[in-house]
Amino acid sequence: MANAQTFSYGRYATSWGLASAGLVMLGIYVGSRQLRDFDAALVPYAGATVLAAFGIGYRYSMWLCRPPTRMYWRRGWQTFIRRMPSNLPRLFGAIWNNVVAQRFIGKRSRLRWAAHLLIAWGCMLAAAVTFPLTFGWIRFESEPAAPLMYDVFVSGIKVMHFASNGPIAPLVFNVLDIAALMVLAGIALSLWRRVRDRGALALQQLANDLVPLMLLFAVALTGIFLTLSTHLLRGVHYSFLSELHAISVIFTLLYLPFGKFFHIFQRPAQLSIQFYKEEGVREGMARCARCGTSGHTSKLHTADLKSVQATLDIRYDTSDGHYQDICPPCRRKMLALAQDALWRATRDAHLPVEE
Repeated sequence: MANAQTFSYGRYATSWGLASAGLVMLGIYVGSRQLRDFDAALVPYAGATVLAAFGIGYRYSMWLCRPPTRMYWRRGWQTFIRRMPSNLPRLFGAIWNNVVAQRFIGKRSRLRWAAHLLIAWGCMLAAAVTFPLTFGWIRFESEPAAPLMYDVFVSGIKVMHFASNGPIAPLVFNVLDIAALMVLAGIALSLWRRVRDRGALALQQLANDLVPLMLLFAVALTGIFLTLSTHLLRGVHYSFLSELHAISVIFTLLYLPFGKFFHIFQRPAQLSIQFYKEEGVREGMARCARCGTSGHTSKLHTADLKSVQATLDIRYDTSDGHYQDICPPCRRKMLALAQDALWRATRDAHLPVEE
């Protein structure tokens, strides 16, 4: 039964992975005007992006197939839609705090917040430029009559006009270098924190914590080397560096569905947690079935936990009621009493029998 269910989840996730990859390919085809603006030299990048889209869609679907995740994902949407007029402006506030300013990291450590902010915004800035360029959505053309003037086209529509020797040109031509420097600075701060923090040293893992930093470091550093080779070294080793940069980018794209990178796509789904908690408070707080106190959780949360556990065939019925109806202090007391009872039973079983 479990194998059949797993197979069903796999087919469902595969269909979503194929749909995600198909949407990316459709976006490339439409955005590049039926591939007229698509650069064939960028096929490896585009292909890696399509494979990454499949992996992200597949894993995200498998993540939502888990009963706890599926329950809270649906509850999040239900609570948000139920009070959309008041929740919509608060959603923008949550996006600002959690995505733009990333204040949830600042609560842990200022150094960690600075490193995370630099890496995140460096990657977002680079993605905002590289993906449209790779897909052929954006292209630059110089005017035949004025070679120093550039036109910027988005899906064939002219949106910008600037001079190559004007004040905006250095920003346009070096935006990826700026993003790379931000990422490198964030990586340096992250490694500095990990070296000094014994707790981070004890918990960090190679695949989950260090490999993502290594990949980002390789992408950013090889990208800067390309600029240095072009402007300072007259193109020395440019071909080798471009291939090395391409390999590092492709490996990073393929690694997106795995490890720590996947939290980029999980994090937006967690923005509704605050709405869910507030909805639970409005519906009323749960009361402990053992001591009668309330406030440890909401009735909504308790009911959802019971539903999830029933789906997973987990039975937590006790003599005092369902385990989820008992507050944490009483659970600790019940555990201590159970351990004491077992200790007494073991002690009595080993006592000598009096004749």
